[in-house]
Amino acid sequence: MANTEPAVVCDGLVRRYGDRRALDDVTLSLEQGQTLVVFGPNGAGKTTLLRILATLLAPSEGTVSVLGSELRSDGWQVRAKTGFLGHQSLCYGDLSARENLAYHARLHGVAKSQQRIEALLEQTGLSSRGDERVAGFSRGMLQRLAICRAVLHEPQLLLLDEPRSNLDPAAVDLVEPLIGAAAGRSRVIASHDPSGGLAEADLVLGLRGGSVVLLATADQLNAEQIRGLYR
Repeated sequence: MANTEPAVVCDGLVRRYGDRRALDDVTLSLEQGQTLVVFGPNGAGKTTLLRILATLLAPSEGTVSVLGSELRSDGWQVRAKTGFLGHQSLCYGDLSARENLAYHARLHGVAKSQQRIEALLEQTGLSSRGDERVAGFSRGMLQRLAICRAVLHEPQLLLLDEPRSNLDPAAVDLVEPLIGAAAGRSRVIASHDPSGGLAEADLVLGLRGGSVVLLATADQLNAEQIRGLYR
């Protein structure tokens, strides 16, 4: 039977670092197949939210569930369902691109992994460089490889922190079928691009100092309202 649970549910989510609240009482629900775009200035809590959803950080208070799996008790199930693309590539510099993807394929138990790896390298224009050490990659190449890693296991939910950073227009076109709305996955995206982010959002969350200052469907907002978060 198909999973009809929301993609993401946060109820009273709080994350503290000492006395500072990086996230303060975040409550929202994102339906499957939809995209949540999170806006806010640096330090607003966008990356913290993504890292919590990816099980890299634990909530200090509140509950979080991903596709019906509660983060505290079923973290291993959450990790199997999500693909995380952060500011760090999570790839090993001493390994080649192919070796990195093979390692992550083993972690996730990807079936027919070799075919999947070759298809992703081809799609992102990395096939000819696939046996080179990742330490020698440009930032754009590393971002493309990190996208391959994030989608390798066909996750149901993508967690994307400024996913098109370091990519030129041609590279964006290459990766768009993997991370764009057409891929059919639920997505949570941290963005600093009011117009572009709003265009791909179903639901918009605006954070400032860890607090929710804006939560609305995209059709209720315009880019100028998003820019107001940065003033």
